[in-house]
Amino acid sequence: MTGNRPGGVDEDTAGRGTPGAGWVEQALREHDEHHEHDPVPDREQQVLDRIDRARRRRPRVREERITMSHGAGGKATATLIEAIFLEAFRNPLLEPLEDAASLTVGGARVALTTDSYVVSPLFFPGGDIGELAINGTVNDLAVSGATPLYLSAGFILEEGFPVADLTRIAESMRVAAAAAGIQVVTGDTKVVQRGKADGCYINTAGVGVLDRDVPLGVAHAQPGDAIIVSGPIGDHGVTIMLARGELDIEADVQSDTAPLNGLVAGLLDAVPGVRAMRDATRGGVATILNEIAKSAEVGVLVHEDDIPVRPEVRGAAELLGIDPMYVACEGRLVAVVAGDQADRALAALRTHPLGAQASLIGHVTAGPPGIVHLKTAFGGTRIVDLLVGDPLPRIC
Repeated sequence: MTGNRPGGVDEDTAGRGTPGAGWVEQALREHDEHHEHDPVPDREQQVLDRIDRARRRRPRVREERITMSHGAGGKATATLIEAIFLEAFRNPLLEPLEDAASLTVGGARVALTTDSYVVSPLFFPGGDIGELAINGTVNDLAVSGATPLYLSAGFILEEGFPVADLTRIAESMRVAAAAAGIQVVTGDTKVVQRGKADGCYINTAGVGVLDRDVPLGVAHAQPGDAIIVSGPIGDHGVTIMLARGELDIEADVQSDTAPLNGLVAGLLDAVPGVRAMRDATRGGVATILNEIAKSAEVGVLVHEDDIPVRPEVRGAAELLGIDPMYVACEGRLVAVVAGDQADRALAALRTHPLGAQASLIGHVTAGPPGIVHLKTAFGGTRIVDLLVGDPLPRIC
């Protein structure tokens, strides 16, 4: 009965009840036997779960002061909008956070949008700040399903800004407005002291009529839907970076700024299954894909080889160390259409000069919700998250 003595070892516990008798090895064996049939933890799923938990937290601006990244169209911008502006102004018309608000006025359905332009330099290959302001506002209305009609234009001018440059900008806006079939019908002008601005900033608002009974919005995306981009991406952002002359890089690129209302009208006329459209400005195509995944609570899978990028833009982007997926466009849209209407949508886009190189780049998937996956040219898969930081400041 040695098991009853202090310090003794009972026969039933001999070899595993005390140190020095192999109890560690025995415990490990028992653990392995017990968990032998447990599934191996999926490390990718653990990462996805962690991302999902982080995204579902209430947004909060952690910085004490505004940084350039808050205007880049990526994570910081999204947090700023949701934590500050949406929190302050929350209402059903604002909450969808589409490119334009859909309103009903006197029985008529109209779209209203606003935008500001601080691009540097003011004049660049393919356009200038004036043309950019007209086209950008028109495009926000167009991708919301509206026919653009009227714009406002507000100018913030710096003391000492050349009148010749202002005249050139105004003329550019006139030409762009005529090309888009809209009118600038009201405006405002302010002048600030020398050194308090950067020459010229422009703010716009746009109004259009929603004459099609087609509900559009990224929240309407469904598994199986096709994702289409209307042409090569990244032209505008790369053009602006090179136009600044800060980098010893030369490339034959120019901004793709253009009004998309004609392209959109053709698409909507031909394809009843359009779910959503966005123009790929700040944050690029990657931001739009993330907005689709988050708003509709779906997954997105795109293929790197199918995303059109001009060789000149890709080469310049590689030298700059940036991914074309995050580079702004000013004349490209991303469309989500019903999967069985993808060919029809591509055909409609390709009949228009601005959609001649339209490409099917991927599909909406059932999950993981809120996550965008990119199938790389090497056969691997990586997550495409929202842009972090501001690699391309003041590109629009």
